Amino acid sequence: MLAVYLKELNSFFSSLVAYLALGVFLLVIGLFVWVFPDTSVLEYGFASLDGLFVTAPWVFMFLIPAITMRSFSEELSSGTFELLATRPLKDSDVIIGKYLAAVTLVLFSLLPTVIYYVSIYRLGSPAGNIDSGATWGSYIGLLLLGTAFAAIGIFASSITRSQIVAFLLAVFLCFFFYIAFDYLSRLTVFYAKADDLIEQLGISAHYASISRGVLDTRDVVYFLSVNAVFLLLTHLVLQSRKW
Repeated sequence: MLAVYLKELNSFFSSLVAYLALGVFLLVIGLFVWVFPDTSVLEYGFASLDGLFVTAPWVFMFLIPAITMRSFSEELSSGTFELLATRPLKDSDVIIGKYLAAVTLVLFSLLPTVIYYVSIYRLGSPAGNIDSGATWGSYIGLLLLGTAFAAIGIFASSITRSQIVAFLLAVFLCFFFYIAFDYLSRLTVFYAKADDLIEQLGISAHYASISRGVLDTRDVVYFLSVNAVFLLLTHLVLQSRKW
């Protein structure tokens, strides 16, 4: 697993993919936090990073599939997957190694944004006039969201040889699990008691819950479950290719 993890990281950082993805993420987030008047902290007048935490999930929806689309698709299209299958590695080791490499890139993309928190902390009147609990809760929620999107992206990459198809499928699945259940819960065809249950199936509700600064174990279990389900599905797909 460690060998696969290091190989994936080296592959990411030896190409322009990682640098381009991280650069685009930081540029877009920076524009929303500091420049665009509707979301700029300077225009808003309050010490808050809401612009970051509202925008980042939508950017992640494209960034993370761009990172994960080559995970298995490249191996399948180039024929190296068969070679990888002959190595003394379990499928679970390969999957987890690739998954952890993608999560590491997600973490690398978030670390520079801590500068935004420090800047707003200093700019507050008085200094430190920012809800640190909610901010760090939102960071935890954003990281958990990133891990879920990474698991979805790894799964999408395992079922097709085309990186473009893997990217589009991952974007669709991330979008569906992030926001679709919110809209489905508002349909009148469901009973009132079912609305909350349907909404809780989506990622957005749990991300919003953690962003309030309260780390509920139910939200953490949800994200871990999403990760586990999609990684298990990836394992089943890889096993089916050996039959």
